Amino acid sequence: MNLLDYILPFVVALGVLILVHEFGHYLVARLCGVKVLRFSLGFGKLLFVRRLGADQTEWALSAFPLGGYVKMLDEREAPVPANELHRAFNRQSVWRRIAIVAAGPLANFVLAIALYWGLYTGGVEELRARVGAPQADSQAAQAGFQEGELVRSVNGDAVQTWTEFRWHLLNDALEHRAVTVETINVHNEISFRKLDLASVDVDQAQNDVASQLGLRLYRPKLPPVLGQLSADGAAASAGLRTGDRVVRIGGRAIESWSDLVAGVRDAAGQALEVAVLRGDETVVVTLVPRAVEENGRTIGRIGVAMADAEGQRELMFVTVRYGLGEALGKGVGQTWETATMSLSVLGRMLVGEVSVKNLSGPVTIADFAGQSARMGWAHYIKFLALISISLGVLNLLPVPVLDGGHLLYYVIEIIKGGPVSERVMEIGQQIGMALLAALMAFAFYNDINRLVAS
Repeated sequence: MNLLDYILPFVVALGVLILVHEFGHYLVARLCGVKVLRFSLGFGKLLFVRRLGADQTEWALSAFPLGGYVKMLDEREAPVPANELHRAFNRQSVWRRIAIVAAGPLANFVLAIALYWGLYTGGVEELRARVGAPQADSQAAQAGFQEGELVRSVNGDAVQTWTEFRWHLLNDALEHRAVTVETINVHNEISFRKLDLASVDVDQAQNDVASQLGLRLYRPKLPPVLGQLSADGAAASAGLRTGDRVVRIGGRAIESWSDLVAGVRDAAGQALEVAVLRGDETVVVTLVPRAVEENGRTIGRIGVAMADAEGQRELMFVTVRYGLGEALGKGVGQTWETATMSLSVLGRMLVGEVSVKNLSGPVTIADFAGQSARMGWAHYIKFLALISISLGVLNLLPVPVLDGGHLLYYVIEIIKGGPVSERVMEIGQQIGMALLAALMAFAFYNDINRLVAS
């Protein structure tokens, strides 16, 4: 495993999200007339500082990268000259302070909306919501799902992609609702399949809702014909060519693309004898699949893509694209749904309906960053949008130390007509630090358990 494949996408994602979050605070502070002393990516010891602008604001890079901060002029932290008192954060009205603090999380939501907007405007290719043969004796089989059916809607909401379909199922499973799934088969016959999600266990991290219902993604039997080859891949190095049809790997006959993938995945780092049909000639080569990490497992890859089987790609993929206005609406809707889903899951964790084992730390996030980057730019942008929303939601939680904790103090100030006492804020700070430390400990513990289990 090349650590750079994970660390670089993770660092880029973290840097972008922190920069956007802190810039939200900075921009609104400046608009409100507050003097900004320092804008820092990271905490702790300063590694780099440069002073810019009329106020000589320090733009800094600090040693501990998991966060950042905007330091403003404030009488509670240091004496402020009389001529600058009007620019101190603590001298601003409560509504201005609310705006400055809320601007960070809101900037993360705006970033997510912009990323989704760009994706939906430019068009993104995704897997269709087409189901494979349901598992025997599953609820999907009992409901009458058939191989190749295309899902059109769930409870009346239009569905285009497999991701949208799974998202709807998860939402309804959290509410223990029954759903009606509208499908259309290859003969253009429309059917309505009913599924009861009351008994689905949304806490099974390794077994999603669709799998528990017996629903599987449609995978047609595609011919094992090689498409584009990576120049530095094992297949190209062994002399294989685009258009070759694989007929045997070792002593195993290959009849479909899935047979080929299975044969390569299980042979990471092992010498394989591969026989291909090239025109009327059978060519035999020996190659060694490169070992890579995927979802915590070591698998083999030889650097080949599947040849575009006529008609099959249209069955499996759809390009999702909207006009500028509709794409913006989709971006706002996707961001809102993801944020509310995150809050719902957090709330269920607090009451014990969902296990804290579902919390993820930086190790898991770095793994997802690497995987999404390898899958292509569109998947990486989706990952950025998702993490940006999660960061926004996390920071709005009413926990002292986080932005949401400060917002809670300001709401109390509005209600009682005066600021919260310094003593109360100190106690809140200690409680917030303890809660945050416990949250990070759980997340790291879960990361380690996932690594050990894999």
